[in-house]
Amino acid sequence: MPIDMPLSPRYAEARVGAIGQFEKLIVPIVRIVKFNPIELIVSLVFVLIIKFLKIKRLLCYTHAMAITDMERRRTRMRPIATRNLSIDLLRTFATIADVGNFTHAAERLGRTQSTISLQIKRLEEMLGRQVFERNAHRISVTAEGETLLAYARQILRLNDEVVSRVSEPDLAGIVRLGTPEDFATMHLSGVLADFARTYPRVALEVTTDLTLNLLERFHGGEFDIVLVKRERLGPLQGTQVWREPLVWAARDRFVVEQNPLPLVVSPHPCVYRKRALSSLDDVCRRWRIVYTSTSLAGAQAAVRAGLGITVLPRAMVPGGLVTLGTDSGLPQLDDTEIALLQAPGTLAKPTRRLAEHIIAALEAQSAYL
Repeated sequence: MPIDMPLSPRYAEARVGAIGQFEKLIVPIVRIVKFNPIELIVSLVFVLIIKFLKIKRLLCYTHAMAITDMERRRTRMRPIATRNLSIDLLRTFATIADVGNFTHAAERLGRTQSTISLQIKRLEEMLGRQVFERNAHRISVTAEGETLLAYARQILRLNDEVVSRVSEPDLAGIVRLGTPEDFATMHLSGVLADFARTYPRVALEVTTDLTLNLLERFHGGEFDIVLVKRERLGPLQGTQVWREPLVWAARDRFVVEQNPLPLVVSPHPCVYRKRALSSLDDVCRRWRIVYTSTSLAGAQAAVRAGLGITVLPRAMVPGGLVTLGTDSGLPQLDDTEIALLQAPGTLAKPTRRLAEHIIAALEAQSAYL
């Protein structure tokens, strides 16, 4: 066919289509200026090759997508890996948070300091978070540690409750407990509630009274366990479960300007009353008793009304009252101690369990304060 001969519509369409396919799919083809059968054949061959490569690539892509989809389905079917927190690690963590350092925690847990350090390291690696801020003298719980601590206490409480309920499901009986009213109000409610949940078949008979009355009734056989206030330097009796500073509490600071000093106290015999009068006598400070109340709430109400000043454990000073010390001309007060006494002889199992529970719970509370 002569070169100058005009292209037929059929050849022109084929040529344009071939060139267009080639230009779109691979590389530009040198524009064919005039029709040539050889050029048309070459163009068509290139197009076929490109089509083949394109189909092959599409098949490879489809195969890869199929494999990926299968992997995704397998992943969805595969159970999600969970990280189970160890009760032992949580107990170590909570104990360190309670006592404030590794040494005391190791003593309480009966382990070496290196052992509990490794346990905390394992816990932090498992969570991917730091739970303690460490310095030369004391450690503090981080923000993430505070979150963990709240859950750890719940988990440990449930763990201990489950172990007790399952291992001793038939534990039943009556335990007679005597305690000072102010201490029971402030510190024992949660402790006894936890015990009741753990041992629902054990009935608790709780009586509140002044310490000296409790001791007299205890020695008369009325109680299985008593919690009593005792002097730090007095004869040791029972197991110490609590220690806390005593402070002077009043509505305002002007009360110390009165002479004699007006006192709000419990009736005799009361350890706090005796402590207040003895300390004032030691510094030759005149005093007078203006209000006597058998209840903590009554004494606090009288002080809040401005009738006088009283002696309270620091944690029991309510809002609306101020604490006064030596800078106000008042004598220093010794710390108060609470001791647990158990009836002589062989104790029933429910009594032993309650004593162990109170000692452990109050030790944890006092260490955390």
